[in-house]
Formats: sequence, structure tokens, C-alpha cells
Amino acid sequence: MIGFTRPVTKGASAVVTGAGSGIGRAFAIELAKRGARVVCSDIDEASAKETVALVEAAGSIGLAVRCDVSGSEEVAGLRDRCIEWFDGAPTLVINNAGIGAGGHTVGHTPLEEWERTLRINLWGVIHGCHHFLPAMKNAGRGGVVNVASAAGFAAGPRMAAYNVSKAGVMSLSETLAAELAGTGVRVTVLCPTFVRTNIFSGELIDRAASGAAARIADVVGMSPEKVARMTLDGHDKGRLYVVPQLDARAIWLSKRLTPAAHARIGGLLARVAPFSTEADPEGADL
Repeated sequence: MIGFTRPVTKGASAVVTGAGSGIGRAFAIELAKRGARVVCSDIDEASAKETVALVEAAGSIGLAVRCDVSGSEEVAGLRDRCIEWFDGAPTLVINNAGIGAGGHTVGHTPLEEWERTLRINLWGVIHGCHHFLPAMKNAGRGGVVNVASAAGFAAGPRMAAYNVSKAGVMSLSETLAAELAGTGVRVTVLCPTFVRTNIFSGELIDRAASGAAARIADVVGMSPEKVARMTLDGHDKGRLYVVPQLDARAIWLSKRLTPAAHARIGGLLARVAPFSTEADPEGADL
């Protein structure tokens, strides 16, 4: 946190991907409350426009832009639209767009699922950093928030594609923190567990897994509004990692202190968990 004393979220020129719902929408609204102008990007333009209405209701101004973050050219177009609307580069980029995936073990997860998950969850963040960072570095100020997940270090069974995508986002963020040291541009990576959003209804999540995860999130999940607020506060304080929930912090500690035991316990729990009801064709590969 050394060297960061000035908040970047207050009055920011911000762009949020995946702003049409969930954590992305919560980021946009929280930023509006902090006086930021917000470009609300989403693959669903109608949802992005709904978020802009909420941004305006919170007392700020917003712009809806349709963007599929899996495509480099589309993200480059988003950057250009932001520069035009802000009359300069944004001072805060939140790479939030992502999808859920899970329900099969490695070897039984369709390769198409791997490709789509990585293209959106990982390449979407890569595209955002690639296209937005140069101007921010040249300006010598600003911030990047990349949304990962505790799955990136928990590495739970039957979630390989999702786990790998989020671990990649974590590694990218850590690399950026080193490369951007001393430039005036800060980096934060968000790693939550259960958040009450619609991510569990994704088409790449097994139905049994989706229902169980959604029920757990309803009971113990944190609200997206609180996650957004904690993340932006952490970013202003110069924190690299924001791990908002106690269970995520416990998993983080367990993984680092006893990695082999962590993997074994995770495998055993997966055999009895309610979201593991669908067996792979060959059966016992857990």
C-alpha cells in the first residue's frame, strides 16, 4: 500500500465491463455515488442501458456500450468510445465481465466449454488490460480492478475451466502490479466466494451444480453492493488483493499452509457435496 494516498475512485472516469448485472452493476452504481462518470459495458446492451439509468438515479452520468470482451477488436472499440466520451483516457478500468462454468471433471469437460470460459473470463481481462493500460501509463495515474474469484486459488474439483480462468486473472494482476510499480497506476484483483448474483444460472454450469450453488449463495452469499464497496475502498488504499469473505480467507490460508491436505479434503468433500450429483461416464475419477 506504500505510495498510494490519493483515492482514484472518487470522481473517476470509469469503465466497467459486464455492467449489466451482478457485481458489475453494483460497481457502476457505487462509482456513481462517488461522483464518477461511468461507461457501462455489457454484451447485452439493454441491460447496460438499465444500469445507466441506475447510475443517473444515483446522481451521475453514464453511457451504455455493447461489447463482447472475448473479441480484441470490440474491446479496442470500447476503449476508443471511452476516450471520445471522456475526452481522454479513463482513470479507472474494471474488468468484470465473466461467466460461470462447472459440473464436470477434467477429461469430461467439453473442449468447447474450456475455450468459451477462457475466452471470456481470461482473455476478456487480457483484452481490457492490453487496450486500456498504455494510455493510463502515459498519463501516470489511474487504476485497474480485475475480477477473479476465490476459485482461482481454491481449485475445487469439477470446476477446472473456471478455476484456470480465474487463476490466470490473478497471475495477470500480480504481474501487472510488478510492472506498474512506480508508474502511478495501481492494480487490484477481487477474489470473492459466494455472491448473490445470477452467475450460477449460466449455461455452462451443470443444472444440479447451478441449483445447489444458487441456494448456498442465497443463504451465505455476500451482496454485490457490499463486494463492490469493499473492493473500491481497497483499491483506494492500494491493496493488490481484495478477499472480502472469511471463508475465502480461510481457504487462502489453508492452501498456503497445507496444500496437499487442501487438495485431498477438497476431493473428499466433492464426493458428497450436493452439486456433485452428476457422475462422469467413467465414474470414479475424483
